[in-house]
Amino acid sequence: MPSSKEGPSARQQELLERAYSYSLTHGLADLSLRPLASAIGTSPRVLLFLFGSKDGLIRALLARGRADQLELLRQTEQRYDDPPGLPVVARELWTWLAAPERRPLMTFWVEAYGRSLVAPDGPWADFARSTVDDWLELLEASDPNQTAARRTAVLAILRGALIDLLATNDLPRTTSAVEDYLSA
Repeated sequence: MPSSKEGPSARQQELLERAYSYSLTHGLADLSLRPLASAIGTSPRVLLFLFGSKDGLIRALLARGRADQLELLRQTEQRYDDPPGLPVVARELWTWLAAPERRPLMTFWVEAYGRSLVAPDGPWADFARSTVDDWLELLEASDPNQTAARRTAVLAILRGALIDLLATNDLPRTTSAVEDYLSA
């Protein structure tokens, strides 16, 4: 992927942002360079030059989506001087995950997560595992006294409720399920 030591070129970053916006609406599973390039005002040749290959572009898009989630994790960690506790952070995460304006990002995440499981050797490689590690790290920092099993259960309830929310758009029911689990 052509870039300087300082990072990607301004043009590469601009096209990545456009492609990311496009992929939030259209998904990644059937990503085709020609329609993508047309939609974002470039050519397939330019995308291949800047990202090396279609897989290189997909990896860049996955990294861009993950960056949004990592920013949430950093913001959550910075809000507290002392560990706030697992239920506090889990509720904050659920509010962020369930926000209507994040549905495209969450759908993108679910698609990438699933593809990482069924196509582990492609551009999706290690996406699922990396996101699990990211979220478990935040949950541990929020309450170091909790067991790994409890943190894993909280992560599982958040992800399960998210997938259910995306499938049904039933925010009251899924939020109630998360709250019920966290209150127990």
